[in-house]
Amino acid sequence: MRTIGLFEAKQKLSELVDKASEGEKIGITRRGKLAALIVPARSQVSLKEVFDDIESIRKRAKLSKRTTVKSLIEEGRS
Repeated sequence: MRTIGLFEAKQKLSELVDKASEGEKIGITRRGKLAALIVPARSQVSLKEVFDDIESIRKRAKLSKRTTVKSLIEEGRS
Protein backbone atom coordinates (compact mmCIF):
# COMPACT_ATOMS: atom_id res chain seq x y z
CA MET A 1 0.00 0.00 0.00
CA ARG A 2 1.29 3.39 -0.94
CA THR A 3 0.74 6.36 1.40
CA ILE A 4 0.39 10.01 0.58
CA GLY A 5 -0.04 13.13 2.70
CA LEU A 6 -3.42 14.83 2.93
CA PHE A 7 -2.27 18.04 1.23
CA GLU A 8 -0.84 16.15 -1.74
CA ALA A 9 -3.90 13.87 -1.86
CA LYS A 10 -6.15 16.90 -2.27
CA GLN A 11 -4.05 18.03 -5.22
CA LYS A 12 -4.07 14.60 -6.87
CA LEU A 13 -7.49 13.22 -5.92
CA SER A 14 -8.54 12.42 -9.48
CA GLU A 15 -5.29 10.52 -10.12
CA LEU A 16 -5.63 8.63 -6.83
CA VAL A 17 -9.19 7.58 -7.65
CA ASP A 18 -8.00 6.31 -11.03
CA LYS A 19 -5.26 4.27 -9.32
CA ALA A 20 -7.74 2.84 -6.82
CA SER A 21 -10.14 1.85 -9.59
CA GLU A 22 -7.24 -0.12 -11.10
CA GLY A 23 -6.90 -2.07 -7.83
CA GLU A 24 -4.33 -0.08 -5.85
CA LYS A 25 -4.88 0.73 -2.15
CA ILE A 26 -3.76 4.21 -1.12
CA GLY A 27 -3.36 5.42 2.45
CA ILE A 28 -3.82 9.09 3.27
CA THR A 29 -1.86 10.44 6.19
CA ARG A 30 -2.47 13.46 8.37
CA ARG A 31 0.53 14.65 10.36
CA GLY A 32 2.32 11.40 9.60
CA LYS A 33 -0.45 9.10 10.85
CA LEU A 34 -2.72 7.03 8.64
CA ALA A 35 -6.10 8.79 8.55
CA ALA A 36 -7.98 7.23 5.62
CA LEU A 37 -7.81 4.72 2.81
CA ILE A 38 -8.79 4.94 -0.82
CA VAL A 39 -9.58 1.42 -1.96
CA PRO A 40 -11.16 -0.09 -5.07
CA ALA A 41 -14.95 -0.19 -4.95
CA ARG A 42 -16.41 -3.67 -4.79
CA SER A 43 -18.42 -4.57 -7.83
CA GLN A 44 -22.11 -4.94 -7.29
CA VAL A 45 -23.38 -8.48 -7.72
CA SER A 46 -27.06 -9.14 -8.19
CA LEU A 47 -28.88 -11.80 -6.22
CA LYS A 48 -29.73 -13.51 -9.48
CA GLU A 49 -26.00 -13.92 -10.20
CA VAL A 50 -25.45 -15.35 -6.72
CA PHE A 51 -28.26 -17.88 -7.11
CA ASP A 52 -27.10 -18.77 -10.62
CA ASP A 53 -23.63 -19.47 -9.21
CA ILE A 54 -25.10 -21.63 -6.45
CA GLU A 55 -27.15 -23.57 -8.99
CA SER A 56 -24.11 -24.19 -11.21
CA ILE A 57 -22.12 -25.43 -8.20
CA ARG A 58 -25.01 -27.69 -7.25
CA LYS A 59 -25.09 -29.15 -10.78
CA ARG A 60 -21.34 -29.73 -10.88
CA ALA A 61 -21.48 -31.47 -7.51
CA LYS A 62 -24.53 -33.45 -8.73
CA LEU A 63 -26.62 -32.40 -5.74
CA SER A 64 -30.40 -32.46 -5.74
CA LYS A 65 -32.39 -29.25 -5.39
CA ARG A 66 -33.46 -30.45 -1.94
CA THR A 67 -29.87 -30.55 -0.69
CA THR A 68 -29.34 -27.80 1.85
CA VAL A 69 -26.24 -26.22 3.30
CA LYS A 70 -27.32 -27.55 6.69
CA SER A 71 -27.50 -31.13 5.41
CA LEU A 72 -24.05 -30.80 3.85
CA ILE A 73 -22.63 -29.52 7.13
CA GLU A 74 -24.23 -32.37 9.07
CA GLU A 75 -22.88 -34.85 6.51
CA GLY A 76 -19.38 -33.42 6.94
CA ARG A 77 -19.59 -33.91 10.71
CA SER A 78 -20.22 -37.66 10.36
